[in-house]
Amino acid sequence: MSGSGKTTLILESLVPALQAKSAGTSPPGHVAAVDTRAITRVNMVDATPIGVNVRSTVATYSGILDDLRRAYAATDTAGRRGLTAADFSYNTGSLRCPRCEGTGQVSLDVQFLPDVDIPCPECAGTRYAPAADDILRPAPGDPDGGISLPGLLALTVRQAIQQVGDIRRVRTRLQALIDLGLGYLTLGEDTPALSGGEAQRLKLATELNRKQSDTLFVFDEPSVGLHPLDIRTLLNVIQRLGDNGATVIVIEHDLDVIANADYIIDMGPGGGTAGGAIVATGTPDDVSRDPHSVTGRYLSDHLRSVRPS
Repeated sequence: MSGSGKTTLILESLVPALQAKSAGTSPPGHVAAVDTRAITRVNMVDATPIGVNVRSTVATYSGILDDLRRAYAATDTAGRRGLTAADFSYNTGSLRCPRCEGTGQVSLDVQFLPDVDIPCPECAGTRYAPAADDILRPAPGDPDGGISLPGLLALTVRQAIQQVGDIRRVRTRLQALIDLGLGYLTLGEDTPALSGGEAQRLKLATELNRKQSDTLFVFDEPSVGLHPLDIRTLLNVIQRLGDNGATVIVIEHDLDVIANADYIIDMGPGGGTAGGAIVATGTPDDVSRDPHSVTGRYLSDHLRSVRPS
């Protein structure tokens, strides 16, 4: 229930107490004790935007651009021209667009109105000078073809993995994005423009293939704004983190998410001053049978509707 104390319990009590224990400092004054067990790391996964800098893209945030720059620097054409990985940086490299200086945008000064950002007319938003288009890297299985780095960044994740599947670390991270349901994003997409749900999943891209037995992941209402099919993807991601040994706490209202929990803590019984108490705990079946739980009443109907009769 909204205002029932979920955020106070998790984000204002448990998380700072775990972080204090890990840092060897005192927990918040209202926390009497905390048992961390094996948890030494807390990873907050919320819907806050990823940065405000237009230089941050899916490729940079996922950590693949450095690998791609090295791969293009290793081509014969780059070698003949004396280019290194540094030259392929759209922030400071010699191949960046001189007009927009690698941002892909220019600002128009509109009289009496705020400045308007438009795609750079010189590079068409690719961030690179025309010379970068001359340096092609063959795709696996297609030695006679090739694609430039600006061309690659214009592809979706799903398209790009076909072009760079021979670079193991890049392939692994692109596959993680596909597994997260983000295969439709382009590599050069500005991360500040992503939705809250996309930002949440992108933050997890580097976590999916790690052992997580010492990590607590906290999701703060991850279902907000998601289509039911996206919620299914989210549940698969949470299951995958659990399979890697992680502990996952989800602050949530959505009944699909609640019904898939291993254990529920139902806060309430109301919101605001009527909240702050633990109404029911247990598995979804336990809570659905608890007569004191309003959540349980709706959860019971939901479980009947999704389970075969």
